[in-house]
Amino acid sequence: MSSRERILGRVRRALADAPADEVPVARDYLREHGRRTTGQTVDLLAENLADYRAIVHRCADGELSELLMRLLAAHGSRSVVVPPGLPPDWLKAVDATRVHDRAASTPQELDRVDSVVTGCAVAVAETGTIVLDGSPDQGRRRITLVPDHHICVVRVPDQVVSSVPQALERLDPARPLTWISGPSATSDIELDRVEGVHGPRTLEVVLVGGQPSGNVTS
Repeated sequence: MSSRERILGRVRRALADAPADEVPVARDYLREHGRRTTGQTVDLLAENLADYRAIVHRCADGELSELLMRLLAAHGSRSVVVPPGLPPDWLKAVDATRVHDRAASTPQELDRVDSVVTGCAVAVAETGTIVLDGSPDQGRRRITLVPDHHICVVRVPDQVVSSVPQALERLDPARPLTWISGPSATSDIELDRVEGVHGPRTLEVVLVGGQPSGNVTS
């Protein structure tokens, strides 16, 4: 008898006394923890992103291009990967050389690029997570894994949800989903943290929307 047959046999014996017409009861899991206003949800996202060592900025729609220019200049970026569907006005103030997201690009070529700027599919406040799904404003998965500096723009409040269940409702499971909670990091057996092993060493998240109010960095 194989291991599979033994396991299935145990399952059958455990279910032997169950009524044939019994309907399994679905567990009523919470869809989110607590009740928050839209502003509180966005604040929680910013707090949890920063807790994961992402650098968080806030700006109004009309301030985005100038903010991206300053962030790239502060990082010393002379080149930036641009997804094909990134809104052109986002980078209108940026002087860095645009590197287009191409299928033919090699990891070595992407490794020589200083930064990448993308949008996102959704951001989860309770976990401080941004999700990419390969849409035109995000590009191929590898452009956000190889360059050492990733700037991700989140439109608030439209792209912000409280919880993972709410995020899953917005996502297509057939798309290439990348879930990002802070910059790339890993630890060895002695818990020595190393950043940048399997993704960007620096993650900056821009929460954009609303009226001009000055930039806030967490």
